[in-house]
Amino acid sequence: MAAVAVVLAGGVGRRLGAGRPKQLVDVGGRPVLAHAIDAFDTHRGIDEVVVVMASGHLREAAAIAAPFRKTAAVIEGGETRTASTVAALGALSGRPDDDRVLFHDAARPFVDHGVIGRVLDALDGGEAVAVGLPASDTMVVVEDGVVVSMPPRETMTRFQTPQGFRLGTIRKAYELAQADPALRATDDCGIVHRYLPDVPIRVVPGSERNLKVTQPLDVVVAEHLAGEDRR
Repeated sequence: MAAVAVVLAGGVGRRLGAGRPKQLVDVGGRPVLAHAIDAFDTHRGIDEVVVVMASGHLREAAAIAAPFRKTAAVIEGGETRTASTVAALGALSGRPDDDRVLFHDAARPFVDHGVIGRVLDALDGGEAVAVGLPASDTMVVVEDGVVVSMPPRETMTRFQTPQGFRLGTIRKAYELAQADPALRATDDCGIVHRYLPDVPIRVVPGSERNLKVTQPLDVVVAEHLAGEDRR
């Protein structure tokens, strides 16, 4: 059972306001994308890494990925997260259904080996795995600016990545999703949950360090974490 990490770097980072994709922004002396690839490249349970990059930035991404020995391909992503995952599945089309695939947001540069290992271990006996942390804030459902419900906080979980799957499972889920004209999803576990509802999605613990660099303040926090790592 081979394991492939897909690092999804298809976003352009408009909310960050850096004038370039957030994956290419330097944190701790090297691009965010390099941090993310490095975590999987150095994990003994990962066999290959595939990078999915935003259109127009393939050359930069390829240069960043080149030094990592497990880099198998750098391919162009789509306009949405879903389209980028579909592109990655196309690149993995020759692999057997029993292989394990982990989809990770390149904008999470500090994913660690512990998180990656927990996902891989959970896939030994499962088909779909999410990474999550308990919600620390009160969560509410709002419609038209008015609170309509307050789910119990202890039932709420904040999802992170990587999300892991048996390749055959995520392939089947996306086949069904692409046939649905009303398709709307923000992550890959959402696709499995909606189109393969009988497949249980296990949740393993994430890490507070596994933050997503999205807003300008996130870069400040990321620089602090990178500085801690150097020390």
